[in-house]
Amino acid sequence: MRRTRILTAVLALAAGLLAGGPPALAAGAPEPATALAADTYTWKNARVDGGGFVPGIVFNRSEKNLAYARTDIGGAYRWQESTKTWTPLLDSVGWDDWGHTGVVSLASDSADPDRVYAAVGTYTNDWDPGNGAVLRSTDRGASWKKADLPFKLGGNMPGRGMGERLAVDPHDNDVLYLGAPSGHGLWRSTDAGVTWSQVKAFPNPGNYRQDPSDTSGYASDNQGIVWVTFDESTGTAGTATKTVYVGVADKENAVYRSTDAGATWQRIAGQPTGYLAHKGVLDAENGYLYLAYSDTGGPYDGGRGRLYRYATATGVWTDISPVAEADTYYGFSGLTVDRQNPGTVMATAYSSWWPDTQIFRSRDSGGSWTQAWSYTSYPDRENRYTMDVSSSPWLTWGANPSPPEQTPKLGWMTESLEIDPFDPDRMMYGTGATIYGTENLTRWDSGSKFTITPMVRGLEETAVNDLASPPSGAPLLSALGDIGGFRHTDLTKVPSMMFTQPNFTSTTSLDFAESNPDTVVRAGNLDSGPHIAFSTDNGANWFAGTDPSGVSGGGTVAAAADGSRFVWSPQGAGVHHATGFGTSWSASAGIPSGAVVESDRVDPKTFYGFKSGKFYVSTDGGATFTASPATGLPSGDSVRFKALPGARGDVWLAGGSSDGPYGLWHSTDAGATFTKLANVGEADTVGFGKAAPGASYQTLFTSAEIGGVRGIFRSTDKGATWTRVNDDAHQWGWTGAAITGDPRVYGRVYVATNGRGIVYGDTSDTGGGTDPGPGPDPGPSGACEVTYRITNDWPDGFQAEVRLTNTGSAPWNGWTLNWSFTDGQKVTQLWNAAHTQTGSAVTVRNTDWNGTVAPGSSAAFGFTGSRTGANARPAAFALGDRTCALR
Repeated sequence: MRRTRILTAVLALAAGLLAGGPPALAAGAPEPATALAADTYTWKNARVDGGGFVPGIVFNRSEKNLAYARTDIGGAYRWQESTKTWTPLLDSVGWDDWGHTGVVSLASDSADPDRVYAAVGTYTNDWDPGNGAVLRSTDRGASWKKADLPFKLGGNMPGRGMGERLAVDPHDNDVLYLGAPSGHGLWRSTDAGVTWSQVKAFPNPGNYRQDPSDTSGYASDNQGIVWVTFDESTGTAGTATKTVYVGVADKENAVYRSTDAGATWQRIAGQPTGYLAHKGVLDAENGYLYLAYSDTGGPYDGGRGRLYRYATATGVWTDISPVAEADTYYGFSGLTVDRQNPGTVMATAYSSWWPDTQIFRSRDSGGSWTQAWSYTSYPDRENRYTMDVSSSPWLTWGANPSPPEQTPKLGWMTESLEIDPFDPDRMMYGTGATIYGTENLTRWDSGSKFTITPMVRGLEETAVNDLASPPSGAPLLSALGDIGGFRHTDLTKVPSMMFTQPNFTSTTSLDFAESNPDTVVRAGNLDSGPHIAFSTDNGANWFAGTDPSGVSGGGTVAAAADGSRFVWSPQGAGVHHATGFGTSWSASAGIPSGAVVESDRVDPKTFYGFKSGKFYVSTDGGATFTASPATGLPSGDSVRFKALPGARGDVWLAGGSSDGPYGLWHSTDAGATFTKLANVGEADTVGFGKAAPGASYQTLFTSAEIGGVRGIFRSTDKGATWTRVNDDAHQWGWTGAAITGDPRVYGRVYVATNGRGIVYGDTSDTGGGTDPGPGPDPGPSGACEVTYRITNDWPDGFQAEVRLTNTGSAPWNGWTLNWSFTDGQKVTQLWNAAHTQTGSAVTVRNTDWNGTVAPGSSAAFGFTGSRTGANARPAAFALGDRTCALR
């Protein structure tokens, strides 16, 4: 759950983003020039569906079905109505700008729906070395331009559920406002987000800090300006809206107003005090500003809250709270108005952790309320809804709670709640783990039950700490922040449950026995209980081990090659070893506390460790370690290393920092000596996969900087040469936690991201991998028709949509569409399908969910492309060997 992010993972960021973040930038000696080959990979997520906090959902007010979601660390997404999925929009964020995967606010332009804006930056303290920025797009997030800001933004800071802090003037859409944290005040752009300046006339930069005594700067930061709302009834097209409301993190002065398009500002008289206004939502038709108040900034805390209605014409404030203050133990935040029926208002009790969150609904502008669930005779309760989580069954958490708790829960951290402005029956709300929604909301009013389901497919927001791909059994095991981890038997399907018994809040490390892959071990964090668990069936079922004294966190763990013993380096205690499944641990000698530990993949008694520039080796099953004489290794602790399967003593080590040794090292003598690869400038992870056809050595993968380029790289010749396998559109911010190849599929690589889930790629090389499960049929029979439409055009690029229709009489079970550009165009990013391009020739294949096309039905995809001259549409399209009619 996102609740543990502050207690565990986020605090680790002070040492460098999940204990191994990108080091500070500094000039260093350039590595020898490296000729980089290139490969075309198809990238997907191993499906989890959700897994993190969604603090904001934004519907466009003028175009039906156009919606966006923001996450605290995992980027932004756009809703695809045709598939009921989310498309990621910020995968192009690179290593150096990793903080820009945290999205503090989104704004969709209702005057020009092609425009969308994102205010990005993850931390306002020194955990994030970079400043924030406002990203702007004229193609709905397919591509972005950036305006750097002179201050930081906090997508993963306290108060991130308030908002939206970024807003577009509905009448003059070149005007935007941005509420800044840290005392930087209110900012404005008058050129559609290209440049920004502070609104000097705004009187109050805020003063609320969650914990002023926090020396890290995390909880002690001023949460600042938290929302901006326009009164669209006070303007006309082409002229800036006159009345603007602004929410400030100040319990005594929470709401301000300008009636002259931002020239002057006044605190609204008569407003409630003692609370923070998390949201301000305006119903211009009835002249009401609704405000959701909490006594803290959230998203975890909040003990008291109120709902208020402000009559904009008369200045009258009315307390419309659905319950008496004495009966609240939570704050209000999620707040929405039904734009088709503006008297209908909904709000959430975002910080009601137990027994469940609560959602309130009023059909008379807050005069009276009903609620999503009520007690009948305590502890029994009656729900107005039913929940169907069959698409994401892990949302039950494998729990069996006692009433009044239920599983799955209605939610927690429910700071975002939106009714579709075009459809009163559709509502979406974000939680700490997913997006829930309904498409029959108005049943609430008739007394029949409405259905809540996850509406999150495509949105992947897990922080990945470790990955393993065994040679048999499940292709992928994962260690995740907040929701523990999963055993993926099919990468295209959501696993039925995360690891349980015990259910770690975050799994920090996992390993399997190389010659006995059914034996698996994982270590992790848990508020109370054991920090280690074992499996004898390849991770399908687990049982808890016993902690040695003093353990406070998971640390790293290693399994012997044959599964006969384990070495564990937990937080709070030194390195320990055990024979069997950890019922009795003994302290290891000769190795410092906090060392990273791994096992040799051949010799069951050989284990390795690393700490502060020293490599350690044990040949007696972890009982004693000896420091290696190897020198020149990284002096810090941002290091990850692995031993090669099938080769005794073959070890690869990656890591370092820009102010010292940094790169990739190789040892063939069990760590006695290491050789640094001269052609790798920086490296942060290393992993192994199936050898290339004709090669004798396993394929290497790394997240690294090679030849001056940051990326994901592959070597099939023991590191002599490297191929970059990702591209600039697929970077995912920080990828320094873990990487592994697949021992069964050549070219497949699994990449850990810090908020975009588990990404995996397959190569188009000869002998390359294919997706698990049924593959696409390259040549379905029957007639076909293609509609090719350029939807946006600019001097050096364009956006296009393609619709492929089955005009035959038999269904297609997979499809491949081919065409050639005539003017040298190049596809830069494509969604809702997979593509390759060689020269002018383009090949597009279905995804796992749109391969079946019935007669008369269509499959559609879109893409952005670059161009240097004309932009004629392709002359012909072919489905396999059949030419399609072109519309």
